[in-house]
Amino acid sequence: MLASCSSQPSQPPATGVAYVGPATLNLRKDLTMRSAVVGAVKHGDKLDVLETRRRFVLVRTNTTPPLQGWTDANVLLTPLQMEDLSRLAAFAAKLPSEGKATVFDALNMHAEPSRQSPSFFQIPESGSVDVIGHKVAPRAAAPPPAPVHRASAPRKNQKASKPPPLAIDPPKPPPPPANWELLSRPRLADLPGYEPPVSKPAPMDDWSLVRTNDGKVGWVLSRMLVMSIPDEVAQYAEGHRITSYMTLGEVYDKERNQGKPNWLWTTASANALPYEFDSFRVFVWSIRRHRYETAYIERNVQGYYPVLTKAIPGADDKAFSLVLRDKDGQLYQKTYAFNGYRVRMVSKIPYQPGPPIPEVHSGHNFDPVAPPGTETKISWTSRLRQFSKQWLRR
Repeated sequence: MLASCSSQPSQPPATGVAYVGPATLNLRKDLTMRSAVVGAVKHGDKLDVLETRRRFVLVRTNTTPPLQGWTDANVLLTPLQMEDLSRLAAFAAKLPSEGKATVFDALNMHAEPSRQSPSFFQIPESGSVDVIGHKVAPRAAAPPPAPVHRASAPRKNQKASKPPPLAIDPPKPPPPPANWELLSRPRLADLPGYEPPVSKPAPMDDWSLVRTNDGKVGWVLSRMLVMSIPDEVAQYAEGHRITSYMTLGEVYDKERNQGKPNWLWTTASANALPYEFDSFRVFVWSIRRHRYETAYIERNVQGYYPVLTKAIPGADDKAFSLVLRDKDGQLYQKTYAFNGYRVRMVSKIPYQPGPPIPEVHSGHNFDPVAPPGTETKISWTSRLRQFSKQWLRR
């Protein structure tokens, strides 16, 4: 009786749970993007899913009073994706940095290496991130919009026309001759010089796993990043993409009264390579010519992350190690000693790759994650709700 006397309307039950992906997200009153905004939510906020219509979701906040509005399902994260993002951040916190990178325009950080995956953070203009991983993924095209079929209303005093009935059955086509295969020759494949068409490979994108200063981890397009190595060194890239860089000590230039670091970098000569770099180079500062010069270079290699440096006791310069594929097809971690202008390999040991980077599963299943080992009984109302959701998605 007290509940029936309440002035507040009863809230519809939630059918699932979702989390906000972008830094800020507007909830709208209706499905259209021009509809009025009823409120805004932030990344990681928990939302109750009330209704789903194709790619749009009606959600409700857990605030007081609660806000209710529509948004796109592509900008929401499922409970499983939130767990995957936490697992990815914990894994990436232990990965070494392959160099700082800068973005010139605001750049979206995705949950997985795909343009269609949810974007949960935006790196601001001129923002700086650490590059910690790399992956090549197929370029997924945006799904076409669903066609809208509108039935035209019949005019007044107009009857639907019916096709006249057929007086006789239509004639059946004659059967093909018994030697139809012989009559169809010569076929195109039987002609001399014929070459079957070669299917074009699917376009691929280079993705970089990056880490922000406050610990956020996600995937961005590699071509949108610019490695923050000084221009007086970057000018020697010759159009190749710098994939990692780090310092190997410093020399002091008395005439310029400043210290100049020596650099190690790795570069990739093409996009979508199945490895991180195909060349590496050591630059030293020439005190006599007051410019950077090449002390060591190797080309046509297959190199992988991580690229590491190591301090040498009693020396100002550092040693460095790279993971390279040798002629026998095996991976080796090669360590090089650097001293002045001299670079020499001091060790070569087999390399065992570490665990793969955790993946963030895609999907729009906003059902709450049940604890392992628990079984829930599905009521007939839940089954009816699931059936209606599947019917609306058709």
